[in-house]
Amino acid sequence: MTNGGNDISADQYRRIMGNFATGVTIVTTAHDGRIAGMTANAITSVSLEPMLLLFCADKRTRTHDMIDRSGVFAVNILTQEMSELAKVFGENPGAPGEDERFRGVKYHTARTGAPILDENMGWIECQVTYRYAGGDHTIFVAEVVNAGERLGNPLVFWRGRYIQLRP
Repeated sequence: MTNGGNDISADQYRRIMGNFATGVTIVTTAHDGRIAGMTANAITSVSLEPMLLLFCADKRTRTHDMIDRSGVFAVNILTQEMSELAKVFGENPGAPGEDERFRGVKYHTARTGAPILDENMGWIECQVTYRYAGGDHTIFVAEVVNAGERLGNPLVFWRGRYIQLRP
């Protein structure tokens, strides 16, 4: 089956893009006393002046809807030891009870109110400045308003699975 006039299927495209290794994050948000989060690797730095970050969110997820309403999110950069948590936050992203994913997870909040996972190796709080349609995703471009880092080894996603880098 073709996709938008291309001679490539969605499955083939996903497989090809799987060759591009990416870091793994959990993007979190808060709105009206509720929190949500999802595993994401569609994140990139856009600009240093001003400091802008790009995040692509699946429109079917509760996290997407809450970011769209709140206008804030935090990117938590995961360590190798956090692969199981990445799986938990990657399952059924639109399912009711998504907030339960945080049960037993240590986190705190800072400037935006979005959860910052205590075990991450870095975090970036953002305020949405632009929204763009991107097919079944929304492309959020956001200004960095706060950040922090810790030492650790990053969790990497490659060819459909989590891998560890060897220093």
